[in-house]
Amino acid sequence: MSIVNPAAGTVLTLKRPPHVPLEAELLSPDTFVGLDHAGIRSLPVMLGKRQYRLDDFFHVDGSGGERIEIRGDVGRVKWIGRGMSRGRISIDGNAGMHLGAYMKGGVITVSGHASDWVGAEMRGGTIHVHGDAGGQIGAAYRGSLTGMNGGTIVIDGSAGMEVGMRMRRGLIAIKGKVRDFAGLQMKGGTIVLQSGGELRTGAWMVRGTIISLVALPLLPTFTFACRYQPTFLRIYARFLEPFGVKLPIEAREGSYCRYVGDWSVPGKGEVLVWQGATMR
Repeated sequence: MSIVNPAAGTVLTLKRPPHVPLEAELLSPDTFVGLDHAGIRSLPVMLGKRQYRLDDFFHVDGSGGERIEIRGDVGRVKWIGRGMSRGRISIDGNAGMHLGAYMKGGVITVSGHASDWVGAEMRGGTIHVHGDAGGQIGAAYRGSLTGMNGGTIVIDGSAGMEVGMRMRRGLIAIKGKVRDFAGLQMKGGTIVLQSGGELRTGAWMVRGTIISLVALPLLPTFTFACRYQPTFLRIYARFLEPFGVKLPIEAREGSYCRYVGDWSVPGKGEVLVWQGATMR
């Protein structure tokens, strides 16, 4: 019997992009730890209704461990890192739908873009996408009452609709602009919009905090409360600095306008807009 080192790593190189989405939820350190080279190669993946082996689509180097490196454009590979609780996955290319869904711990990094449902209903860990991402980041799946409940998601580019839908805890930071319904039915946690968002930000928001560093159109069901410099943002600023996200926190730089809502629920959420922004 071969002895597998948990600290070892596996390199997966895509042979060819699948012609339809490939479901590969077993691409996770939790699955790889304890497997030898042959065991990893034989892991099952689903292409449509047919089951294949992992090595039908990937060249496999190394043995099972807590580090997985994926090389190639896996934009059509779904469920990478599903439910992972430890280790690290690094993707040199694009990533498919449901990246890090139900994640509990560990780190996922993507050098390219990611599709929809990044970190959906995750509970812990960190996901960092260096490109753009799709919609429903950290959101609840259809029919589920609670979305993201812990962890951190950072998107260097832009993002789609319904970011943080029904999220309860955790932190989402997006450097580029996001589309409609950011923070939809938000129940807690924090969303940082470095470049603002489009329409209906915070719609039906119950609790939580949305921070925008530029102007954004707010619903009429949000009311102005005050202008101040929140001290708790200093903690977020220190935490986000290594990710390249800068939050202005010095009083001499300005202050934040605080809006409370969504009163149509009624809700007790807050939207903080950097004072240099002029509301439309």
